Amino acid sequence: MRELMRRHLGKLVAGAAVAVTGTAAMVAITLPGTAGADDNADGRRAAAGSAREAGRDAGSDPAGQGGRDGSGAPPPPGTFAAAPADGEVGTGSDPLTDGELRRADQIAFTPDARTAARDVEGQRGPQRLGVNLADPVEGEAATVRRADVSYYDYGTDRLITKTVNLTTGKVERTGSQSGVQPSAHRDELREAVELILASPLGKGLKQDYQDATDKPLTTPDQLWFNGDIYRTYREKNVPDQLAKCGEHRCVRLVTKVKNGPWINARSLIVDLSARTVVHVG
Repeated sequence: MRELMRRHLGKLVAGAAVAVTGTAAMVAITLPGTAGADDNADGRRAAAGSAREAGRDAGSDPAGQGGRDGSGAPPPPGTFAAAPADGEVGTGSDPLTDGELRRADQIAFTPDARTAARDVEGQRGPQRLGVNLADPVEGEAATVRRADVSYYDYGTDRLITKTVNLTTGKVERTGSQSGVQPSAHRDELREAVELILASPLGKGLKQDYQDATDKPLTTPDQLWFNGDIYRTYREKNVPDQLAKCGEHRCVRLVTKVKNGPWINARSLIVDLSARTVVHVG
């Protein structure tokens, strides 16, 4: 096993050099340029929220004053509109509010869907992937809002998409596809780390972490991690154990010690559908 993994599954890597090697799939993942950067997931969510609010604020000037203070000057750089109230709804192309996101979930995830589907841990209920504003219907009032809700059913390995009408509270369209693998959700990446730590192939990752911190690695919370779907058509050599990736949901990770060095875990592919970890050369 040690010979197969060639010492540790990856030696500690300084900086972001690890990000530029490997497949095109990982090029799309933005890695921080220095160790410890972007370690805080809450910070990323806050930044995304700020961008969303900025988008909502741009193009909306109800008072017709141009600036927020009524002076006609643009708002100072780096300032954003306050978050909308919980129950507030948007219009037109406004981003979905928190209240609309919750309502979309409630409409899409009926009791039947919650009972029949399985999430990434194999528990009852679908694996949520995302909720996005649906395209408007031409000629319809801007107050009518729809959302596209997507989730994955690990019980059947199918992607489910539902278009819900937030105004009427009804599901208008439902689609089900196999062999379609959108980007991985944070919960799926966390489960992939859990599976690596529980696998004999996780020994190298644990040893590298121990070498870097003098502490044992026992939980994903000790790592910064990111990753995405492992797409076999982008790989030169695909082990037989990963031949079903694409039909199955498989991911490749990038990992680092929080506020510390990178650990190269790219040689480990996790088949989330089969709940297996495979080493690739």
